[in-house]
Amino acid sequence: MAEVVEGVVAGAPDLGEEKEAVPEEAVEEGADVDRGDSGEEPQPDGKEPDGAESSVYRYIKDDLFTSEIFKVEIQHLPKFTGFNDLKKFLAKHGVNPHKIKLFGRQTFAFVTFKSLEERDKAMKAVHGMLWKGNVLSVRLAKPKADPIQKKRKQQEEAGAGQPASKRSAASEGLEEDEEPLSKQLADVVTPLWNVPYEEQLRRKEQEVEGVLQRLAKEIGNNNKAMLPWLFVQKEKYNRMCCPLEAIRPSPLQTEYRNKCEFLVGRGAKGEDKTVGFRLGKYKGGSCAVVEPSDTVHVPVHTKRVVKAFQEYIRTTPYTVYCPETYEGHWKQLTVRTSRAGEIMAMVYFNPQKLQDPELEKLKSSLGQYFFEGAGKESKVTSLYFVREGQRKSPNLEDLPSEHVAGEKWIHEEMLGLKFQISPHSFFQVNTPAAEVLYSAVGEWAQLGQDSTVLDVCCGTGTIGMSLAKSVKKVIGIELCQEAVEDAKVNARINGLSNIEFRCGKAEDIFPSVLNSIVSRNVTAIVDPPRAGLHSKVILAIRRAEHLKRLVYVACNAKAAMNNFTDLCRAPSNRVKGAPFRPVRAMAVDLFPQTMHCELLILFERVDYSSSADPPKPAEPSKPEPSAD
Repeated sequence: MAEVVEGVVAGAPDLGEEKEAVPEEAVEEGADVDRGDSGEEPQPDGKEPDGAESSVYRYIKDDLFTSEIFKVEIQHLPKFTGFNDLKKFLAKHGVNPHKIKLFGRQTFAFVTFKSLEERDKAMKAVHGMLWKGNVLSVRLAKPKADPIQKKRKQQEEAGAGQPASKRSAASEGLEEDEEPLSKQLADVVTPLWNVPYEEQLRRKEQEVEGVLQRLAKEIGNNNKAMLPWLFVQKEKYNRMCCPLEAIRPSPLQTEYRNKCEFLVGRGAKGEDKTVGFRLGKYKGGSCAVVEPSDTVHVPVHTKRVVKAFQEYIRTTPYTVYCPETYEGHWKQLTVRTSRAGEIMAMVYFNPQKLQDPELEKLKSSLGQYFFEGAGKESKVTSLYFVREGQRKSPNLEDLPSEHVAGEKWIHEEMLGLKFQISPHSFFQVNTPAAEVLYSAVGEWAQLGQDSTVLDVCCGTGTIGMSLAKSVKKVIGIELCQEAVEDAKVNARINGLSNIEFRCGKAEDIFPSVLNSIVSRNVTAIVDPPRAGLHSKVILAIRRAEHLKRLVYVACNAKAAMNNFTDLCRAPSNRVKGAPFRPVRAMAVDLFPQTMHCELLILFERVDYSSSADPPKPAEPSKPEPSAD
């Protein structure tokens, strides 16, 4: 199947050509309902389907916004058109899309808009336009089919003529010879659960080797001046751009997660109000939830909280929230724990049309249950309630948390330091393995008493604080206000006066912070979200010639590949400053029983000062979209 490239049009692209992908779970409820890829052909006349097909498009008639209503297909695109190519082209002609979806090397794309006016304006502007020798054509496209309804319709059609018992089993997605639900769930959430740990580490190391081999190719494609150095590196390190040190294992291989998010839904066998993990994704046509009682990565005390919460909600008159109909209330339970035995529970609830007095009564009941009633045995020390209605952002961090009972925070100790953790603050999910990771960062950064450290995407300040006693100054940058407040408290708790924190987007703050630093010994530590750093941050790093060393902590190395490449690409009219090059890399296993791990890469600035003729700026081989 062709690669599907889908992106919400927001923010700025990276420096090289990029194909942005939307996380499968990043669905904006009440903003834009993304029903997954239906794989169906667009309807030429744009009419709504009717008859038997209408049920799979029922969601577009609900009282919720979805840009699928305002969708077009642009045909006859130039070959090899990328996400950013099309985004820039449309912007140049005053077209403001909400989402763009491309299919591999196909010459068409689906584009959605926020209103009928914007869609019609785009159709008039783009239809018949000439782009790179191609005359573009625009037509209305029908929305994606709801995957749940589509699957149900297919099962009904396939079950016609079958005995009633088999039709019933099919409608619930069950097979007569199905494996136990515990094994099905383990295969989804911990796919390596039955693989010996040494073999898990070998597979992850092999995966990282592939990333570094690909990075070697990208550097060669984007910086010809590095080819002699790259040739030597590849010969020495099995086609990789730098040496890869042995993967560092997690001290804990089971029950290691200090934060778990559980959905509330209908059980795989039809049980109502079940709390656990989904067997599949909504996009794949599945909403069935299975309890986490047999999962190996969830701690026992977390499972106790899940069980207690499930027992509580089954006694209430409120129903489970249904993603098909947008009806119901109970949505999610997040549990955070610390090694000191503290437990924070966050309950996500869609209030629908319930009034404040009823919600206050429910919150009071929850608090009484967990701190005085039957749920007391779960030993929750901090309880929060989150009203998750028709939000305008896919980020749960944007939702206010209402403190219900107990302490407002939980506390953790790591590397001899104490940390206060709020409901939405980032903290690595595997504390013992995070200690291994942060110790490695400290070793690699080669810091001294005259060093200034920039801790980008710092969360609660864990990395920066672990280094603060060895350096002159630490400056942390973090988007989440809650995390910044925690970080400031953590600095005071640990008696650290040489560390400060700035709240905001890294791309907005980082350039000015860099310009304000007078020290000539600056090292950056970056630990960004999965999507990586914004291109503005990369540009600022490249311009800051006094920043000689950068330690990049990547939780998704493939997604961060654009960042790696941009750090190393040749100087150009827009990308000022000498490039970096990777000098060592290592994987740290923070996620046993899965294929995920953290990748640590040390980048050092290329020193042209010893060369009589430093390379002149040259345009890179790939286009560089603006960072604005």
